[in-house]
Amino acid sequence: MSQNIIKYVEEKFIPKNDIPLFNSGDTITVFFEIKEGDKKRIQSFKGIVIKKQGKRLTKTFTIRKISMGISVERIFIINQPNIKKIEINKYGKVRRSKIYYIRYLKGKKARIKS
Repeated sequence: MSQNIIKYVEEKFIPKNDIPLFNSGDTITVFFEIKEGDKKRIQSFKGIVIKKQGKRLTKTFTIRKISMGISVERIFIINQPNIKKIEINKYGKVRRSKIYYIRYLKGKKARIKS
C-alpha cells in the first residue's frame, strides 16, 4: 500500500531529468549549476562512474576523477534539479557493478577497456 503511494507521488509531483543510460566503468561529464550569492554558473565534473545504487528517483551514482594527482569522488542524485546535462564520453566494459578496486590502481593498470 505505501509503495503505491510513494510511486504515485514521485510520478505526479517530482519533475524528471532527461538523462542518458550509463553504467559503471563509463566515463561521463556531469554539468551542474552552482549558485554563489546572486550569481549562477555551470560547472562540469568529468570522471569514471564507479557506483550506481538506489531505485526510481532516489538513484545515486558516484564519479571518480584524478585532479593534479589527487583523487576526487563525488556523489550525485540522478533527479537533482541543479544537474543540467550528462554527456557520455566513453563506454567502459567492466565485470562488476561497483568498481571500488580502481581506487588502489595507478597508471596503466587503472585503465578500463572500451
